[in-house]
Amino acid sequence: MDKEKEIGLDFIIDKLTNSIENIITGDSFQTEISILQNSDLKYITKKNGWFFNWNEEYENPIRDIYKLTISGNSKIIQGLISLEVKSDHVYMHLVESAPFNKGQTKVYAGVAGNLVAFACKLSFQRGHDGNVSFLSKSQLVEHYEKTLGAFHFGGRIMIIETNAALKLIKKYFEDK
Repeated sequence: MDKEKEIGLDFIIDKLTNSIENIITGDSFQTEISILQNSDLKYITKKNGWFFNWNEEYENPIRDIYKLTISGNSKIIQGLISLEVKSDHVYMHLVESAPFNKGQTKVYAGVAGNLVAFACKLSFQRGHDGNVSFLSKSQLVEHYEKTLGAFHFGGRIMIIETNAALKLIKKYFEDK
């Protein structure tokens, strides 16, 4: 079993917004999600405050890494997600907000929710009815049930099914 599966995800859904929202001003900013480029890796290091080793994740051939940026500003990465398309669903290996979008001094709310909604959208695009799964840290199971509409499948396995996926997609991609 690889390290991510043993650890479980511990991203916090701070707020479900229709894009990302500046914490201080309340202004919303439209976002774009695109595939992470090799040239982006030099900015997303532990030295720069990122928790996960995204270089290692990038090298894994069965995973795709996507970056969330504000429309028109593709250089500043707001958050990252590592996804694997399985035969019947999309599996989220890692989700991480940028260091400046974490904790009490974060700049933007809605980053993690935006990334999870994208995973659901990708699942529909790949013919998997929006089904997404991930392993949760046990203390966050209830949080994901409430915020994402995910259900606890057993152990630390969480699943987002079609109806919950549609709600997330509508919030992030259709209200724009």
